[in-house]
Amino acid sequence: MDKLKKVFSALIIVGSLAGILGSVACNTVHGLGRDIERGGEKTQDAADAVRRRL
Repeated sequence: MDKLKKVFSALIIVGSLAGILGSVACNTVHGLGRDIERGGEKTQDAADAVRRRL
């Protein structure tokens, strides 16, 4: 019975850590997506500026 409690506790801890890390990763990926989008917008703005000069 004591061993079962330890295993159950370990599973709860691992599950909690996985949930926390998963939510942090989502936030990081979301931020990365925004950064890539901004980079694309800047590239598009630069291309538009060159097109206007020609």
